[in-house]
Amino acid sequence: MGYNYTVLTRRRGIMTSSTGSQLLRDPSIQPTDEVIAQGLGDANDTYLRFIEGLKEYGITLMDWRYYNDGKSWLSKGEYKWTTARGANKVKPIFWLSIWDGFFKTSFFYGYGMRDDLLGLPISQQTKEIIENTTPMGKTNRFLPVVLDIENDEQLSDIYELAIYKRERT
Repeated sequence: MGYNYTVLTRRRGIMTSSTGSQLLRDPSIQPTDEVIAQGLGDANDTYLRFIEGLKEYGITLMDWRYYNDGKSWLSKGEYKWTTARGANKVKPIFWLSIWDGFFKTSFFYGYGMRDDLLGLPISQQTKEIIENTTPMGKTNRFLPVVLDIENDEQLSDIYELAIYKRERT
């Protein structure tokens, strides 16, 4: 199993995927562990290992929240720390969504970071996704890196991208 290559298109200003179908679209149905497992199917074990592995890097998932603009439930990977002066800080690392048979992580980097990202120890498939990603935003200064995760071999790339985001941006 390889990556699902996601082709992003812009519809009414919202980036959408042309592969798979996004789940967790009903605001009245909370995304419980059982609901997520049912939607992910075979990818649920990978999802559970992904969540557990994030802890090693100090990244936690926020509670699932329904977003009216995208009409879906999303979670966010966050890095939290306390400064020397005692201020609590939170840095968003990625967005997480559940799809039929896989989950999707969406990272947003500055466009100028593309070369740095391509220099990371990640798979050739992920490098191709980064190379082919179109910048977005009013001034095309954001680089969305969206990966569809369906198996364990993809997790090391996600962790590398998350570490880079945590430390460099």
